[in-house]
Amino acid sequence: MKKRGKGVRRSDTGPRARMLAAMLGGAATLGACAAGPDYVAPVAPDVAAYTMLASDRSAASAQAEFAKSQTLTRADVVDPQWWRQLGSPALDAFIDVAMQASPTLAAAQATLRQAQETFDAQNGATSYPQVQAVAGMQRQRANVSQSGKAGEPQAVTLHSATLGISYELDVAGGNRRRLEALAARTEHRRFQLHDAQLALAANIATSALTRARLAGQLRALDTIVQAQAQQMSIAEHRYRYGQASHNDVLALRSDLEQTRAAIPLLRNQMQQAEHLLAVLAGRAPGAMLPPPFALQDFVLPAELPVIVPSELVRARPDIQAAEALLVAANADYGVALSRLYPQINLSASMGWQALTTGALFGGGSLLWGLAGQVAQPLFAPGLPAQTRAALAGFDVAAANYQSVVLNGLRDVADVLRSLENNAQRLVSLRAADVAAQASLEVLQRQYGLGAVSYLEVLTASRQAQNVRFELIAGQAQRLVDTVALFRAMGGGRLSTGPMTARTGV
Repeated sequence: MKKRGKGVRRSDTGPRARMLAAMLGGAATLGACAAGPDYVAPVAPDVAAYTMLASDRSAASAQAEFAKSQTLTRADVVDPQWWRQLGSPALDAFIDVAMQASPTLAAAQATLRQAQETFDAQNGATSYPQVQAVAGMQRQRANVSQSGKAGEPQAVTLHSATLGISYELDVAGGNRRRLEALAARTEHRRFQLHDAQLALAANIATSALTRARLAGQLRALDTIVQAQAQQMSIAEHRYRYGQASHNDVLALRSDLEQTRAAIPLLRNQMQQAEHLLAVLAGRAPGAMLPPPFALQDFVLPAELPVIVPSELVRARPDIQAAEALLVAANADYGVALSRLYPQINLSASMGWQALTTGALFGGGSLLWGLAGQVAQPLFAPGLPAQTRAALAGFDVAAANYQSVVLNGLRDVADVLRSLENNAQRLVSLRAADVAAQASLEVLQRQYGLGAVSYLEVLTASRQAQNVRFELIAGQAQRLVDTVALFRAMGGGRLSTGPMTARTGV
């Protein structure tokens, strides 16, 4: 029977196998060079501070008041569980539950796994030779005889087994650049997950503080309503006895109803905060009631970490995510350039063919083959345009990265100014609260001596509660500003390690 292809003896396969190995080794050497420029990290922000130095007296006073309650300390990293510094075990437990049950985090984690598997798939398809085994059987009619000469046509069964190997020489480094881009996009997803975790913790802390503030303000409003109701009741009695005008009663009733009208608004805001807390924890609003957070359950941290501007780009996950996209865009440009260079593919195969399975792997049934192919674009007008498009994509990523950095610096600057100014506001509110309470105590003593009317006492009580209402808001805002600073500082770093795309795949 005539053999298909080139038949050789087994002893001939050794030199050719070594030749194929040498060719594949050369491929690895050629693939060490990659088209396009290697990624170079952007220069860190060249600024020493987040805000301009305070020059006016009011700004200096605000900084002084802030320093009385909190101090800013330079830090290299932030505690990843920064919310525990607020001193609320209920908040700590709630955030721990939310980190496990949040559908937003589940989606971010699944997206990261998808990116990792995509990288592994591309790495396996391009970095290693592809080996394939094929076994088959073919029934055909042939004019053969026992002696091998032409004879009567008869049906024969041809058994075959083939082992093939193929490899693309990454001469221009296009495959390396593709892996580099996929690795960078995987890191982008990793930083997005970190940012989602940071946002979840900050949103829960802020919502808990909002709920605590509204609960305190509702209690203050209830006290104000009681005082106003008593004032109106006294005014009505005086009106019946001709000691007050009807306009006085109407004015007091208007004030009372306006105060009562504010209660449903605050209650609605508090209920919305509770609904948001439930959803952030991965539960339906009707399935859980968040803890009854109160302001007295929280502690204002005495020290706040501040990372210098030049290091903020390594701390904030949104900036790191934007840089990962910049790495990917740089690699995409290299991929586009690699298409302009020759593409070399190598393949080899070794197989057996026989009329019976017993003779399939005999010495006379061996077949082998080697093949090489070089493809060079000669006329492809679209390739230069693809290269220019990839370069424009890099420019987009670079501009986006710069925008994210600038907004990150602005975010920190806004928070620092809020900390200073709200600290001064809180000092004034505390002083006003002390004065209002002292005035109320004086009037209460005078009323006991018969020197003032009870109406004056109720008026002072109402004023004191109004001040307390604003004081509660000021205290909550200081805590919210603290949460905002931890978030602006990046909320701690995840142990993601160096970016694969920078160090080479």
